[in-house]
Amino acid sequence: MAWASLAYGAGIVTGTYCWRPTSWWLTAAIVFSASAVYFLRRRVWLGWALALASVFALGALQLELQQLISRPDTGIQPYTDGRPLQITAHVLHDGRVQPGRDGEARQTVDVQSEEITDSGQSLAIHSGMRLTVYSAAPKEAPTEDSQPAASGSMRCLHYGERIRFPAKVRLPRNFRNPGAFDYRGYLSDRGLSALAAVKMANVEFLPGSWGTRLADWRARLHRAAIAKVHEIWPEQDAPLLDAMLIGDEAFIDRDTRGNFQRSGTYHVLVVSGMNVTILAFAVFWTLRRLRLPELAATLLTIAFCTGYALLTDVGPPVWRATLMCAVYLGTRLLYRDRAAVNALGTAAMAIMVWDPRQLSGASFQMTFLCVLIVAAIGRPALQQTSHLYRLALVNWSSREFAAYLPPRVAQLRVDLKMIAARVALFLRIRWAEVLVRRAAHAGIFACELLFISAVMQVGLTLPMAYYFHRVTTIGLPANLAVIPLMQMLMPAALCAFAASLVSPAIAKAPALIAGIALRGITGSVRHLGVLRAADLRVPTPSALMIAASLLGLAIAIWSARRRPAITVCGLTVLLALSVALIAYPSAPQVHHGLLETTSIDVGEGDSELLVTPQGKTLLIDAGGPIGPGGSQLDFGEDVVSPYLWSRGLRRLDAVAITHGHSDHIGGMVAVLRNFRPQELWVGVLPPSPALEQVILTAHDLGIKVVRHWEDDEFDFGGAKITVLFPPLDLPTGSKPQNNDSMVLHVSYENSSVLLEGDAEKAVERRIAALHHPAASLLKVGHHGSANATTDELMACAKPSFAVISVGSGNPYGLPRMETLARLEAAGTRVYRTDMGGAVTFYLDGKSVTVSANPQ
Repeated sequence: MAWASLAYGAGIVTGTYCWRPTSWWLTAAIVFSASAVYFLRRRVWLGWALALASVFALGALQLELQQLISRPDTGIQPYTDGRPLQITAHVLHDGRVQPGRDGEARQTVDVQSEEITDSGQSLAIHSGMRLTVYSAAPKEAPTEDSQPAASGSMRCLHYGERIRFPAKVRLPRNFRNPGAFDYRGYLSDRGLSALAAVKMANVEFLPGSWGTRLADWRARLHRAAIAKVHEIWPEQDAPLLDAMLIGDEAFIDRDTRGNFQRSGTYHVLVVSGMNVTILAFAVFWTLRRLRLPELAATLLTIAFCTGYALLTDVGPPVWRATLMCAVYLGTRLLYRDRAAVNALGTAAMAIMVWDPRQLSGASFQMTFLCVLIVAAIGRPALQQTSHLYRLALVNWSSREFAAYLPPRVAQLRVDLKMIAARVALFLRIRWAEVLVRRAAHAGIFACELLFISAVMQVGLTLPMAYYFHRVTTIGLPANLAVIPLMQMLMPAALCAFAASLVSPAIAKAPALIAGIALRGITGSVRHLGVLRAADLRVPTPSALMIAASLLGLAIAIWSARRRPAITVCGLTVLLALSVALIAYPSAPQVHHGLLETTSIDVGEGDSELLVTPQGKTLLIDAGGPIGPGGSQLDFGEDVVSPYLWSRGLRRLDAVAITHGHSDHIGGMVAVLRNFRPQELWVGVLPPSPALEQVILTAHDLGIKVVRHWEDDEFDFGGAKITVLFPPLDLPTGSKPQNNDSMVLHVSYENSSVLLEGDAEKAVERRIAALHHPAASLLKVGHHGSANATTDELMACAKPSFAVISVGSGNPYGLPRMETLARLEAAGTRVYRTDMGGAVTFYLDGKSVTVSANPQ
């Protein structure tokens, strides 16, 4: 089954990148299957090869059929041009009310439209949408003591409810940068094709309901379980237990997530295969201790795991673990060798047959890679070592048993008996033997856990670097501390749930044990996750390093069942290639001898990357959300950093802040932490919590903060940088303003770029009058607003090219038509991030080359 699943997965990958008609794959599958049957008794090896080829063709065929079946309804897309609509829909999944600052609360729910009304005309359209429902903030001005809105201030939308609401529908948009997350594809896989937002006060609840009884029962049970968690445990513990036990992560903040990710224990924070395994073991062990027959205990355990998977509604990760558990327990009933690799192949095949798109997901790949590492490397290696030494502890009362053991194991048995005899001077001989045997068992178990954890951390280096650009350097000690506590937390929480159904008083004891385990987990993660060594970020590995890492994994798997010396060599190769993946990342994608300017697509914000002729890097601004309300998206971590990592950049030489508005500095803290630049350039620093947080982060990381003022001029990696604004005597306002912007003029030989930030007319006229800057390329000020790009600046700069960093469909109507008209009148070719995504310009000292098409 392992080989079959690999062949099936290879077919899916081939079908993804090499399209062929469905009839081709069907014909190939039939021909290969018939040939396999013919050759099976004549040429066994050829028959097996042809059988795998038929499985390969079936994988590609299944992908084609799945794409035809599961395409989301896109009937609503013609109405996503901003026109007001009246939408009747039903809720597909329960909403989760999340608190916001300044008295605002919001929830995100997936709905499916039943009918839309456009200009009085009603149309039956059944399209999936992601709907954001928000409450209006109170009119009183917020204070320093403002607290997040309580979740009870907004009604939670539940599965199956029918609602009517007015909204303007829009299409989901990806940030069009290399390395960006495919948000549109993510929604499409969930059957969603549009986005909408509405105030809670404008939502009308309609009579009737939609959906199946089973799904409605599951949703009600899920809500009841969450309510029970908040009833049993205190408020500070309940959100974490929601995530660990039920799979509800609505109230886990980014800092907590970050600590778990940095410490390599994020699998503990979410419902994963480990949760299912722990609970399955606890349930099976309990049922057997209650003297239930093995068949009954097995079936009840499988039923419990299935019910748990339904309750959590996490999706494929839990179902994968449930399926593998069922296969493992089922083979145990049939007295078959519980080959974990075979169970792994069976589960993988079932998941891919159900949904072949799962193969491309990081969760699918990492789940099966974890099990593969344990089953194909860890377990065979332990069978040659620690499992042999466990034999020294069995048949303890037999004197003849040692004669049948390997010499080193027999010697250990003799040594342990001698130690027990010494301990017997202080205890009864029976208790002395039990104590020594338990201590030996614990020591062997600790060594096995240490070995398995180390092999898993090394084996997961490649997917962690590729998908998350993170190396969990402290994952080994963190998991050694956390996993035993998790093994205590899950059964205790299950007992607390069960006991609470009888009496809340009975549930207190197991709830206390679970709470103690949770405090141990969070304490370990908090102390380890904040270590600087834990936050090691790496760029996207090169194709050569990916191939080498996969080869090292294959060598380790092959050597694990060979002689111990060969096994050690295989593990050494895997470790060496993992270290090389970290120490020698892909070479930065820079062009020496050219001045590069890239406007990164950050929506309605600014972020520019400059690479000088000598390869030095400067990032100006890092995007961010608009306004004080904030966003769940961290622009530095989720948008800017992935682009820089896709370029192979691991460090930045400097970063600059033009001014303190959130759409320019909102992502700067994450950029400082991820890329550890040598310097942070700043100009005017008005009072601002966001600015103060950036400066504080720089000081904590040992980054030098440099103030730059008008007329500063210096060489930076072969490019000449001149600061045109602000002047040293500029008054500092009470809050950040557009006209605080640091304006930079960067030149290389006879070509140059003018970077304005959000500078407006007054600043531009001053710059034009005092500095007369000429520019081959202009980064248009204030996102193409009408209060910038003055005639005076255009007259002296005479740019051949201009770029506008602006968000698609922004509510401000940017860029303004009069600004575009001025640029057109000056003969300037204009590029926009809302239309072309990230735009790169190369200045060779004489001319400018562009990597995108003009709009």
